[in-house]
Amino acid sequence: MRWLKTVQNPKLAVIQKKMAEETKYTEENIRSLDWKEHIRMRPGMYIGKLGDGSSGDDGIYILLKEVLDNSIDEFVMGSGKTIEVSIQGNRVIVRDYGRGIPLGKVVDVVSKMNTGGKYDSKAFKKSVGLNGVGTKAVNALSEYFRVESSRDGKSASAEFAQGNLTDEEFLEESSRRKGTKVTFVPDEIIFKKYKYRNEYVEKMLKNYVYLNPGLTIVFNGEKFYSENGLKDLLGESIDESDMMYPIIHLRGNDIEVAITHSRTQYSEEYHSFVNGQNTTQGGTHQSAFREALVKTIRDFYGKNYDASDVRKSIVSAVSIKVMEPVFESQTKTKLGSTDMGGELPTVRTYINDFLKRYLDNYLHKNPETAELLQRKILQAERERKDLSGIRKLAKDRAKKASLHNKKLRDCRVHLVDSKKERYLESTLFITEGDSASGSITKSRDVNTQAVFSLRGKPLNSYNMSKKIVYENEEFNLLQAALNIEESIEDLRYNNIVIATDADVDGMHIRLLLITFFLQFFPELIKENHLYILETPLFRVRNKKRTIYCYSEQERRDAIEELTGKPEITRFKGLGEISPDEFKHFIGDNIRLAPVMLDKGMSIEEILSFYMGKNTPDRQKFIIDNLKVELDPVSA
Repeated sequence: MRWLKTVQNPKLAVIQKKMAEETKYTEENIRSLDWKEHIRMRPGMYIGKLGDGSSGDDGIYILLKEVLDNSIDEFVMGSGKTIEVSIQGNRVIVRDYGRGIPLGKVVDVVSKMNTGGKYDSKAFKKSVGLNGVGTKAVNALSEYFRVESSRDGKSASAEFAQGNLTDEEFLEESSRRKGTKVTFVPDEIIFKKYKYRNEYVEKMLKNYVYLNPGLTIVFNGEKFYSENGLKDLLGESIDESDMMYPIIHLRGNDIEVAITHSRTQYSEEYHSFVNGQNTTQGGTHQSAFREALVKTIRDFYGKNYDASDVRKSIVSAVSIKVMEPVFESQTKTKLGSTDMGGELPTVRTYINDFLKRYLDNYLHKNPETAELLQRKILQAERERKDLSGIRKLAKDRAKKASLHNKKLRDCRVHLVDSKKERYLESTLFITEGDSASGSITKSRDVNTQAVFSLRGKPLNSYNMSKKIVYENEEFNLLQAALNIEESIEDLRYNNIVIATDADVDGMHIRLLLITFFLQFFPELIKENHLYILETPLFRVRNKKRTIYCYSEQERRDAIEELTGKPEITRFKGLGEISPDEFKHFIGDNIRLAPVMLDKGMSIEEILSFYMGKNTPDRQKFIIDNLKVELDPVSA
C-alpha cells in the first residue's frame, strides 16, 4: 500500500489557526430566541416571501389570510354568518360574529406558540390552521396589532407592537356583539414600501364565499356571497360563451367539483382547495382529481382516450375536506397528505370513487353534455395528431437551443430545489436585445432570477392556432423555458416579468407578449403570474445622494429635494443602465406592475379590441388614454 505524504504549508497553517481563533464555537454562540424574535428573523418560514403587495402571494396577503382563516373556521363550525373586512391604507380590520376567543386566553392565543383551540379536533375537525402559528406570525410581523373578543356579555382586548404586549383590558360588562375583531398594520421594517391591492384581496374573499355557500363577507362596504359554490367560481373564471358545455357541478360530504371545457383555451386550468385553503401549487388531491377524471371518462365512453386529449382545455375546480391536513409549507399552497383522515380511504381512492359514481351518473343523465364533451375530446385528439410531427421537431429544436445558445440564462433554484420549496421566489425576466439582457443577467440574483432573451419583435399571435407556438422559434423556446405546454401546474417560474424599454418599441413588444399569453396561456394571467418590470426613467443626483425617478412627477420632486443644481440623466433604454445600478431595480426595490384581466371584457373581446383590425373605437381609446398608467397594467 502506498501512503501519500502531505506537506504542510507554513503560511496556510497560520491562516487556518487565525480562522479557528476567530470562529470559536462556545456556549456564548448558543442563543435562544423567543417566539416573536424567531418569526421576525425568519419571516419566510411562516408567510413565504415578503414582497410589496404587487403579487397575490406576497406576505401582506398571507397575514390577512391567517386572520381570516380563524373567522372562516367559526362559520364552518356554525357560528357567525358574516365577516367584515376593512382595509384603509395599511390598516387591516377583520371582524367576525363567531363564538369569540375565550376571554382568559385572548393574550395567549395571539402570543404563545403552540396555543390554540384547533388542537382539539372535536372543536375544529377540518380546519386549515392546526399548528397554532398563524395569528402569532401576524402579531409579530405587525407594527400595531389589536385583538378584541366578546362573549357572554363580557369582553377582553390586548394590544401589541411587533409582538410585544403594550396594553390589556377586561370588561365585566359589555354590549358588544359576540365575536372577534383583529386590527393590524404590517410592519414597514419587514414589508418595505408595501401596498394592498384590492384586486388580490377581492379574489381571496371570493374564494372564501365560493367555498362556504351561505357566508357573507363585506369588504369596504361591498358584499360577497355565493349560493352555488364552485359553480359560481368557474362561472367567473370562464365566460359562458367560451364554455363547450354547461358546468358540471357535483357535491359530496367532503368533496365538491366543478368541470367544463373551454372552446378556445389550450392548456389545463385547475382551482384546487383543501379545507378552504387555495392550494395554488396543487398537491395530492389535484393529482388524484386529474387521474380520476381521465379514468372515469374512459370508462364511460368505453374508449382508451389519451389523457392529454381528455384534459386539454379543461377548466375545473376541486375542493376537499381532510382531517388534520399536512401541507408542504407553512403557507399551505400544496397538499402533502395522502389520507383523508379517520376511517376514510386515501385521498386518491376517495376522489376516484366519488367521480366514478357521481360524474358517471351525471353524464348518463345528461346525454347532450356527454356528447359535447366527447366532441371536445375527439377534437383534441385530431389536433394532437395533426401537430404530432411539428411538436416533435419543435421539442428537438428547443433541446438543441438550450444546449447551444444563450437565450435562457436559468437560475440555480431549479438545480437544488427538487421539491419546489423555493418556487415562489423564482422569476423569469423576458427581455429584448443583447444590451438589456446583458445588464439584467449581470445584475440578477443567480439563485432565483432567470433571463430569457428575445430576438426582435415577437409575432402578433392574435387569432392564430396553437400550431404557431411550435413553428415560431421564439414562442417555442419561451414555452419550453416556462414548461407550460400541457399545464401551468408544471410552471418553472412563479413570476414572469416582461422587461422592455419604456419607448414605443418596448411598449409594442410588451403588448405582443401579453397577446401571446392571453391567446394560448390565459391562466398565467388569471393566476397572477405575469408582470411588467418598471424601471426608472430618470436619475437625479448630486455629490451626496442619488434618486431614481419612475415618472415626471418623481423627477420634479427629486429636483426640489436635492439642493443645488443636480445632474439629471434620462434613461432611453434598459441597456443604458449599468449592471451595478440595475441591482437596485430587480432586487429588494423591484417595482412590478401586475397584468390583470379587465372584469368587464372576455379574453376574446380584449384581444379583438387591442390586436384586431383598426377600428374607430380603438382610435378613440388611444386618444383618450395617451397618459400610460402602469399601476396595475390592465390587459
